[in-house]
Amino acid sequence: MVAAVVDLNADLGESLGVWRIGDDGAMLEMVSSANIACGFHGGDPATLWETCQAAARADVVIGAQVSYPDLLGFGRRFLDIAPKDLTAAVVYQVGALDAIARCMGSRVRYVKAHGALYHALAEHDRQADSFAQAVADFDPRLPVVHYGGAITAKAETHGLRLVAEAYADRAYTSQGTLVPRSEPGAVLTDPRAIAEQATRFAQEGKAESICLHGDTPGAVASARAVRAALAASGVAIRPFL
Repeated sequence: MVAAVVDLNADLGESLGVWRIGDDGAMLEMVSSANIACGFHGGDPATLWETCQAAARADVVIGAQVSYPDLLGFGRRFLDIAPKDLTAAVVYQVGALDAIARCMGSRVRYVKAHGALYHALAEHDRQADSFAQAVADFDPRLPVVHYGGAITAKAETHGLRLVAEAYADRAYTSQGTLVPRSEPGAVLTDPRAIAEQATRFAQEGKAESICLHGDTPGAVASARAVRAALAASGVAIRPFL
């Protein structure tokens, strides 16, 4: 069955100081939701301020993209972090971004994990529980955006809504999991292939939200191709909230 509506999200706000990552302004013209970094894998206070301000002006929903405390690894290295430390780190990040978003007349509307933490939520029961506990402690009304795995049961236990997500610009295994970034072809860069995959996900109704990585080469061109393909297939782009 063809999905009439789907959310399109992107990872933004990941620049740090003089190091610029992606074109957040252009991506905000393409998406309905923005996963904004919270300073632990990327982003600094001024960058988060500017990104939240731009998202609010564009009427794009703001989500907190939280990570392990791993700036050097861009949050893409697994950390065997203690449960209480992970819970505290998640609350800290969501709270910081929410404070900035509120200064812009907006607020954090959902939470999504970044990088290695995202994968851990699918495979690591203890970390999934610590993550869900953190979101519930901060605000149980905040949905968690993820594709599933261990976090599915933990979100239900803590009374959280889980929003099903798929990646337009990542390759998948035959088991439906993401191909590790260490393997060839894990990240798609051809706008046509990305648009075709996004359209297929929307048509199959497998995801409420489809993600594009803002730091992928050609991300803006890919986002434009995705929007055009979704429109051509009759799928509207709107926030999942």
